[in-house]
Amino acid sequence: MPGMTTRTDRAGKRLTRQITAFARSHGGSAEATVSHIGARGSRIVLVGADGDWGDLMAPDGDTARQALEAAGITPRDGFDAPLAAKVRTGPYEWTRMAGLQIGGPRNT
Repeated sequence: MPGMTTRTDRAGKRLTRQITAFARSHGGSAEATVSHIGARGSRIVLVGADGDWGDLMAPDGDTARQALEAAGITPRDGFDAPLAAKVRTGPYEWTRMAGLQIGGPRNT
C-alpha cells in the first residue's frame, strides 16, 4: 500500500536521527563501523569528533549502512588502529575492563 512503511524503514529513520544527534552532540561529526552480530542484527559503533563513543543496533547491515549514509557518515571498513586511537575512555570503561582488580564490578 502506498504510504505504508515497514518496520525496517522505521528503524532506519530512527537510527538516522540517533546517529545525527550523536554526531551533533559530540563535536559535530562522527566516524562509524558496522559489524554483523548474527540473528540480533548489526552493531553500529560511533566515535565522535570529541572521542566519545557509543553504539546502536540495527536490524541488518544494509539498514545500518543506509542510516549512516543518510546521516552523512561513510562507514569505515573496520575498527582499525587509527579509529581506536580516537576513542576516549572514561572511568566507567576502565572500571569495567579491570573489574575486581581496581574495585569495579565482576566481569562475568
